[in-house]
Amino acid sequence: MPFLLIDFPSFSPIALQIGPFAIRWYALGYICGITIGWLYARALIKNDRLWAGSSPISLVQIDDFILWVTLGIIVGGRSGYVLFYNLPFFIEHPAAIFKLWEGGMSFHGGFLGCVVAVMWFARKNGISILSLGDITCGVAPIGIFLVRLTNFINGELWGRAADPSLPWAMIFPTGGDVPRHPSQLYEAGMEGLLLFAVLAVMIRRGALKRPGLILGSFILIYGLTRIIGEHFREPDAQLGYLWGGLTMGMLLSIPMLIVGLILIVLAVRRGAPKPIEAVH
Repeated sequence: MPFLLIDFPSFSPIALQIGPFAIRWYALGYICGITIGWLYARALIKNDRLWAGSSPISLVQIDDFILWVTLGIIVGGRSGYVLFYNLPFFIEHPAAIFKLWEGGMSFHGGFLGCVVAVMWFARKNGISILSLGDITCGVAPIGIFLVRLTNFINGELWGRAADPSLPWAMIFPTGGDVPRHPSQLYEAGMEGLLLFAVLAVMIRRGALKRPGLILGSFILIYGLTRIIGEHFREPDAQLGYLWGGLTMGMLLSIPMLIVGLILIVLAVRRGAPKPIEAVH
């Protein structure tokens, strides 16, 4: 083994097991991400200084919304993986679509599922779609960070071949004897920590007072960081490289750059709404 090359740590995919009942790290990442995100969302809603007067969303409404967004993440994420990443396989094995414990979730599909959940819930409850989208996107990097860490723990979605002299290059159990980039950690840092920090600073500086600004910023920055991360991540074996060396993750992220930029421009031009009374 070349000097400084790191052996992938030996992790069990199961985080907790009591008899026949087992919780996998992958599921735990989603559970903790949604739970911590919900608590952070409640804190943002209760802080009237972050809003134009006060939050247009009540604590009761955000509590109810958790179920909606969870379903959006699961249904959208799985549907996106089926449609974008492995459709021929699932056409031949339709029952496998429901085997969520075997993995296979798409961020872009999950994001679209969340968009549907936000629009549906907001219209049903008579609240601002953009403000609910801002809250949802403001907390989303928490879940992204945790799920990317579980990707690393599971030894999946590893990176492209790296120079053996790279101090943090790793040999992954299913990646052959080739030293690889730990791209899951790159993505956890960019799509999770970095994105969360940028949005948190924007929120503290009053971005929630301009509906759609956090939503647009999340979409734009995630698209950029995902495209960067894809340069270090090995494409899915069943897809490989697509047109011009692009990957599916890159292609799905390109429209996000356009949509995010449009939302940011509209939010800035629209300005902040007039102060409203508290709805807590």
